[in-house]
Amino acid sequence: MKPHGNALETKLVFVFGTLKQGFPNFATNRGRRVSETESGRYRTQLRYPLYLVGPRHSPWMLDTPGQGAQVLGELYAVSAEVLADMDRLERVQAPDGYVRQHIVVEPVADDGSACGPAREAFVYLKRAEQLDPAEIRLGPLAEYQAAHAALYRPRA
Repeated sequence: MKPHGNALETKLVFVFGTLKQGFPNFATNRGRRVSETESGRYRTQLRYPLYLVGPRHSPWMLDTPGQGAQVLGELYAVSAEVLADMDRLERVQAPDGYVRQHIVVEPVADDGSACGPAREAFVYLKRAEQLDPAEIRLGPLAEYQAAHAALYRPRA
């Protein structure tokens, strides 16, 4: 059996919200940014709904592929330790936390076109049944931007 959590082993993680470079929770994301284009941007191959939710204006990408938009974000290679820190931040063990699962993402050129091979990566999604439509503050969005992050409030 392979030892769990080899420090040299990295995993790809697609981040679309507060874990992006320059955003509120980026300090948790100590990974190496994967950049196959000048923009360094990736997007989900399938469409997903992305909302700002609740009084904290948390970015939620719902696990309902085929709805919403192709969501723009960034791709990182992270160690097992960083992935565990991200899991804690996203509360994957909590009933109301995010679920970490694989999706397919593709690099995006400055003109918005796909421009390279698709890659499988982890992402943090919310289950659709967790969303109370009355809690939606904004969306669906194609990209979580600095103006959205300015509304975000960290968990107390």
